[in-house]
Amino acid sequence: MHESLTDKLNQLEQKFAAMGQDMTSYLEGLLQADYLTYWDYIHLETLLSLQNPKTAYPDELIFVTYHQITELYFKLILHEIDQISHAEPLTDAFFLARMQRINRYFALLEESFSVMIMGMEREQFLKFRMALLPSSGFQSVQFRQIEIVSTDFRSLLTGAPSEPAYSPGLYEFIYWKQGVTELATRKKTLTLRQFDHHYRAQLVRLAEEYEAKNLYQRYRSLAAAGESSAELAAALREYDWRVNVRWKLAHLRSAVQYLHKEPQDIQATGGTNWQSYLPPQKQLIIFFPDLWTDAERASWGQTLSVPGSN
Repeated sequence: MHESLTDKLNQLEQKFAAMGQDMTSYLEGLLQADYLTYWDYIHLETLLSLQNPKTAYPDELIFVTYHQITELYFKLILHEIDQISHAEPLTDAFFLARMQRINRYFALLEESFSVMIMGMEREQFLKFRMALLPSSGFQSVQFRQIEIVSTDFRSLLTGAPSEPAYSPGLYEFIYWKQGVTELATRKKTLTLRQFDHHYRAQLVRLAEEYEAKNLYQRYRSLAAAGESSAELAAALREYDWRVNVRWKLAHLRSAVQYLHKEPQDIQATGGTNWQSYLPPQKQLIIFFPDLWTDAERASWGQTLSVPGSN
């Protein structure tokens, strides 16, 4: 028998012995099992069954499919951040490689937004959107999770008390609630009430879990030890800009395309006050404040390219 094959068999025998299992039985199972197919591996039939438009308008299929693809990319981004947060020891090279992956995912997401901006008939959208009330892209919990695991929770708050310690009550001051609060009455929209009922406890737990291991804190630990590179800082700046400027500007362009109508803007499906909420200059969310100068923070969101990248 070939030496490498014998070695592999010995390793398998040790592996299954450690689990109290018989390797011969396992090999017999392999003989009985059918070959794996592509469609079974990715659950193709199940995947293609998940697009269920609520109306007969053809472009609604584009809308729902696009959002599902976006959520899959968010899943990959969270997967990479989870690796960074739990790596022990964390090295600059490992951190940088995962941030480069994340930036590629967000670059693809931003590019794909042309599907939303130019890929549907406006009149169809304005019709089928009425069947989606009060759901809204605001309710993407994975994007909210990305924000929470990227930075200190206080960086996501507005109008919060000044005490430095984290507490679950700070969740009520999270910036995104401004976007789904009725401007006249200051009441929560149904969209926000649904979201908080379903996800509040989960997001509060996530903020507690990542208080000391979010991307910002992991970077600060490396930097304090003198183990971070200029390349990593640049990748984090790019990520900050992609998420908090370019991605949100893409949403704003989409809203203008479909919801702007003279002389009055059309209300978004979730009741979001998108005109005052979506512009990055008004949100002023920055994940890594130490990586930006005072001048760069003061002009946040006013250009498309990352400052100093040219």
